[in-house]
Amino acid sequence: MSVPATVDVKAFIDDRPPSTYQWLLVILCFLVVAADGMDVAIMGFVAPPILQEWGLSRPAFGLVMSAAPIGLVIGALVAGPSSDRVGRKLVLITSVLLFGVLTIATAFSRSPTEMAALRLLTGIGLGAAMPNTTTLLSEYAPSSKRALMITLMFTGFNLGSALIGFVAGALIPMHGWRAVLVFGGVLPLALVPLLVWLLPESARLMAVQGRPAERIAATLARVCGARFEPGTRFVSQEPPVAGRTTVGVLFSPGFGALTIALWVTYFMGLLVIYLLTGWLPTLMKDAGLSIATAANVTAMFQIGGTIGAVIVGWCMDRAQPARVIAGAYFAGALCVLVVGAIGAVSPALTLLVFSTGFFMSGAQTGLNAFAPGCYPTAARATGVSWMLGMGRFGSILGSAFGGALLGMGLGFGSILGMLALPAAFAAVAILSTRQRDVAQRQLNPA
Repeated sequence: MSVPATVDVKAFIDDRPPSTYQWLLVILCFLVVAADGMDVAIMGFVAPPILQEWGLSRPAFGLVMSAAPIGLVIGALVAGPSSDRVGRKLVLITSVLLFGVLTIATAFSRSPTEMAALRLLTGIGLGAAMPNTTTLLSEYAPSSKRALMITLMFTGFNLGSALIGFVAGALIPMHGWRAVLVFGGVLPLALVPLLVWLLPESARLMAVQGRPAERIAATLARVCGARFEPGTRFVSQEPPVAGRTTVGVLFSPGFGALTIALWVTYFMGLLVIYLLTGWLPTLMKDAGLSIATAANVTAMFQIGGTIGAVIVGWCMDRAQPARVIAGAYFAGALCVLVVGAIGAVSPALTLLVFSTGFFMSGAQTGLNAFAPGCYPTAARATGVSWMLGMGRFGSILGSAFGGALLGMGLGFGSILGMLALPAAFAAVAILSTRQRDVAQRQLNPA
């Protein structure tokens, strides 16, 4: 194949159909996100038997439930700037190794304090993994299929969360809650050798950083199945941005208001999702359902989110992305209201929990696909990870707030009804990005 002496990495990737290796990259990132989803959701499924075994109140266990989300914030805020400096691959592999080891260690916790400390450290690894998979895949996905490829990757999170629900339902009655945590730690550790061998560094980042052309050529040739002439130069043609640091770029002219809107949207969406996934099994158990049934019904939230993510991503590649995401959040708010109104013993509960996951997780996944295109390559991981990190305060609030509400004696319907409001706020916030996003893409197409 004849190529020009100077290659714009982004244009080169956008002008070609996805190669087999690019789809392999989707699979690798999918597996990482699936492992991430299992370990993020795992405490919601093991909480009921832990409460029973250790004789804890629900508000007291809120410390354990909120520990990992705090770690997720720390991991995200540190991982983004680190990734923009040293590369996506090293930070991603380190994060997977960290949360795999620490999830296994959590299985041997002897007290709530020890478990909370281990979950905090586990969260740091979890928080570093998600933004790096998103950023790396966005930099190798052609623009015509970027949202679809990223949302396909993110279906791993929902499937991983659903898988650990089914695993919990099977393992807890026979082997106890510790076996579920061991399972959740072994799988990410099995991924590490594959990531070391197969995961590429971002060619766009290497071009921006002025890395040797030979290294960029070898990486891009491997991923895209192309050959380059000796002496080919690789560039990433992007307008200069203000800000001495990558964090400073997020608040430079043209990015500040967009950054805040993304943070608010992500915060509101995670508040709803984490309260549901973290406390829905307990809420349903209190309403009279068995632990196994509660775990299986909650898993339908993740399955609905898996399907919703693919459809939202497909629509985003064909319509105005912010409107697609906002519509899904509004529909999610309506579903949450209906679930709260019908109660936990309704025969329609499983379908409605599925629908809630379809819209809420579908919208949240779409936001993950939307964010990378809002920032330049040199600060992309920082932009994505700080959105995830600041938004994670919503997950912290959701995890702790659920325990507090239960401690106040509020029931299934009351707690679910409250969640419609933040879901609607998320829709309004993402809609506010629409005009700014159009203008920004004209200046800085991702």
